Amino acid sequence: MAGSMNKVILIGRLGQDPQLNYTQSGQAVCSLSVATDEGYKDKNTGQKVDKTEWHRVVAWRQTAEFAGQYLSKGRLVMVEGKLETRKWQDQNGQDRYTTEINASNIQALDSQQDGGGQQGNSGYDQQGYQQQGQYNGNYN
Repeated sequence: MAGSMNKVILIGRLGQDPQLNYTQSGQAVCSLSVATDEGYKDKNTGQKVDKTEWHRVVAWRQTAEFAGQYLSKGRLVMVEGKLETRKWQDQNGQDRYTTEINASNIQALDSQQDGGGQQGNSGYDQQGYQQQGQYNGNYN
């Protein structure tokens, strides 16, 4: 279909440490959970209501290895990628679907000290980390 596009850009915080694993063929795959939030005023009470949306993110190869090595719970990240829906079967043989973001680029937007993650484990100073704090790959 000409003129269509499947692109997602999220900025949010990691809800847990990235889960880095390897396939049987040795390919790195990393699962992340990213929270975005917004607020609005309730029309009836005038109270501010916070709403958090959780996003499933999967990264592959070098992007996965970057996320597993340098990111941790609480870090502010930008994720670029595309939406994909996968079909799988549960233990009862029922078809299930999950929609997730297949990340092509993940970038840390804060320093490790600001994000509540592990401090000082990357071997970079703050300026060096910001220069090294992303991986942009294209695997399609």
